[in-house]
Amino acid sequence: MPLNKTWISLLVVGVIGVTAIYLWQDDAAAPASADIQTTKVSRETLTREVIATGVIRPVVGAEINVGSRVSGIVQNLPVKVGDRVEAGELLAQLDPTPFEALVQQATADVDLSKAELALAESNLARKQNLAAEGFSPEADLQQAIRDINVARAKLALNDAKLRSAEIDLGYTRITAPIKGVIADVTTREGETVAASFSAPKFVSIVDLDRLEVQAFVDETDIGRVFVGQNARFEVDTYSDRDFQAKVTAINPKAELQNSVVNYIVVLDFEGQEGSILRPEMTAHVRLQLEERNNVLTAPRSALRRQNGRQMIVVQRDGDWTTQPVRIGWRTDQKVEIVDGVTEGDVIQLNPS
Repeated sequence: MPLNKTWISLLVVGVIGVTAIYLWQDDAAAPASADIQTTKVSRETLTREVIATGVIRPVVGAEINVGSRVSGIVQNLPVKVGDRVEAGELLAQLDPTPFEALVQQATADVDLSKAELALAESNLARKQNLAAEGFSPEADLQQAIRDINVARAKLALNDAKLRSAEIDLGYTRITAPIKGVIADVTTREGETVAASFSAPKFVSIVDLDRLEVQAFVDETDIGRVFVGQNARFEVDTYSDRDFQAKVTAINPKAELQNSVVNYIVVLDFEGQEGSILRPEMTAHVRLQLEERNNVLTAPRSALRRQNGRQMIVVQRDGDWTTQPVRIGWRTDQKVEIVDGVTEGDVIQLNPS
């Protein structure tokens, strides 16, 4: 009798232990309600977009290399990389001494030509008076006319030489043709520059207010891009804001990058609003195709496919239930819900 009681006790303990293990495993396998991520179905504006990567570049004429048109010694170079300059501001000064001497020489030649012209005019007047009284032959009169024409031509030539010397003297003072920031300085004070065949580069200026985005659009998407299309882009240094832009040109010539055909789409933008964008920054571009306002939306992570249909796990009367839905537009993050749920419904994210 005691033996039977012992077996019965062991059997009861075993049953209780197996039941406890089963319940523990079942509880461990079930997701805790606290771990369920949820959101609400809401109404938003959905936009279809073409995504592309681009780079910020100066527009044509916004980046200029400034050099010298005459040879000489750099006497003064008051700017350095990073300086902001205005149009007309001094960038460099060549030694003007030899050019000033040429101007003085040309000025003296002009004065001499004026004196020679005055003498020729006086001689012509005298010959004309003598010819009128019959005391001067016709040949002398014609010679006096030729002398005055030569004097006038010589004066015009020396006037041109003076003007050329003054222009060369002006070239010794090198000024900024546009406003902008000094991007590069390639010479130093005391250097001798030679401008025999080409203008030597002194500095580069970039106008940071005249930039554009050159986006590389895949050949599969270029057919949906057009001039005047709205766009937006981000740069890594200002990742918390979008810059609004507009398509201004589409390059008809393709570029091959890593065996992928891309077309350059040029975007114009304005109003940096204190954010300084610089050339060669990487731009993450979104070209807007279509827009649909005030539609029911849900995150794409809330969808799951079951028996060939799209499903959403939605909360009904405190319980979770699987609800078939019909979807419309899709974006990278959201989908339009055409039917199946209503605004404000609580749904699961990443449902299992």
